[in-house]
Amino acid sequence: MSFKPLLRRVAEKTVPGRAPSYVEAQILIALEITSEGDIGRAALGTRLGVGEGVVRTLIKRLINEGLVDVSTKGISTSKKGQKLLKEAHTVIAAGVEAQSTEDTIGDYNYALLIRGAASRVRFGLEQRDAALLAGASGATTIVFRNGMMSIPGMERTPAQSLLKFLEETFRLTEGDAVVIGSGENAIDAETGAYSAALTLV
Repeated sequence: MSFKPLLRRVAEKTVPGRAPSYVEAQILIALEITSEGDIGRAALGTRLGVGEGVVRTLIKRLINEGLVDVSTKGISTSKKGQKLLKEAHTVIAAGVEAQSTEDTIGDYNYALLIRGAASRVRFGLEQRDAALLAGASGATTIVFRNGMMSIPGMERTPAQSLLKFLEETFRLTEGDAVVIGSGENAIDAETGAYSAALTLV
């Protein structure tokens, strides 16, 4: 996936010292937000859950990579940024806020569908760890194989309420995976979900 190296480049430090205080998932989320229409710097920072200095650095890096345009109306995703999103959406196909169940680990949850990623899931630990590093409470990974959903490492089907939610929300096809990021707030849950999803693309 050519969009991953670009996300990594925006996230890495360019000079000696501290690395940027944001993760690759937040870059992707920022592009999702700015693709919805012009938004101000402060509003973008609020949506991402980061401070003024962090969002200023992020925007500067996005401008340098040609991923966003800035005008008097605000910040919007550029044509290059839209191309990156289009590529990302072929794999990370859909996302939605999810309910809490016995299989999720936070008050707030966000589910993402990752096309064809089931074969890249081992026990779901890599996805959980990525979510934790992003500031979330963790992540739950579910795979769809042989027409059935299961939680890797536990080798059981998800709770009935979660099964129903996933069936009603996503059009799962053979080999798909779903990651559910959990957090103390909606922003952490979404960031955790995207961080977990990026381990599978």
